[in-house]
Amino acid sequence: MSVSIKRVYEHPESSDGYRVLVDRLWPRGIAKANASVDLWLREIGPSNELRKWFGHVPERFAEFAAKYRAELDDNAAVQELRDVVASHDTVTLVYSAKDEEHNQAVVLAGYLG
Repeated sequence: MSVSIKRVYEHPESSDGYRVLVDRLWPRGIAKANASVDLWLREIGPSNELRKWFGHVPERFAEFAAKYRAELDDNAAVQELRDVVASHDTVTLVYSAKDEEHNQAVVLAGYLG
């Protein structure tokens, strides 16, 4: 089993396997019918308060990651995601952030180990 990450705006490929959108909000400019998302697990995304505080400011990423991991420790959706990962050979966590290094999918993929 493998977990990878990819922007939702990138062209989906068969190698993506099962695609899980891990954003709390639906991505701008993409119709749900065209997103090629197998599951939208909005509850796995960072809380609205944390998301707004972070604001995708790279200097806040380390603190964001620590706070997000703490939220994940108490998030029931983590088990649902673990079950999805266990039942598919390949899972791609898709996200909408422009910054490919500083976003919740990076933290989440590391959290899943």
